[in-house]
Amino acid sequence: MKSARLTRGAVAAVLAAVLLTACSSGGENGVPRGWISDKYTDSGTGWVAPTSTPNAVAQAIHDHRRALDRATGDSMEFLRYGDDLVTVSPYRSGSRIEIEDYRNGYHRHSQYLGSWPDPDSASFRGGGPGEGK
Repeated sequence: MKSARLTRGAVAAVLAAVLLTACSSGGENGVPRGWISDKYTDSGTGWVAPTSTPNAVAQAIHDHRRALDRATGDSMEFLRYGDDLVTVSPYRSGSRIEIEDYRNGYHRHSQYLGSWPDPDSASFRGGGPGEGK
């Protein structure tokens, strides 16, 4: 009796972990944070590509995991991944990569984001897990 209860508990825990992983922003459509962390140097406030242009870095990130939207403005590159925004900007002789919440990033850089959805509109869903709910 105890072993059946333990088995059910273990199965429930595994299923919960799988569901949480599938619904996280790092899922199939989320920002490839792990890949960025492995490929670029952590600066404490983001990551640095010491000798690559913002365009080259944004293209590498986009090639690794396709962004929902991409925009350029004032020497910066912007990639949208559901509820997150990746900004790649010039930094010394290379680039700085920042990942932030889409709402905050949109308000900070809206002049460059053209037709991207306004996160404050009633129709905004983010495009990530749970989209269309």
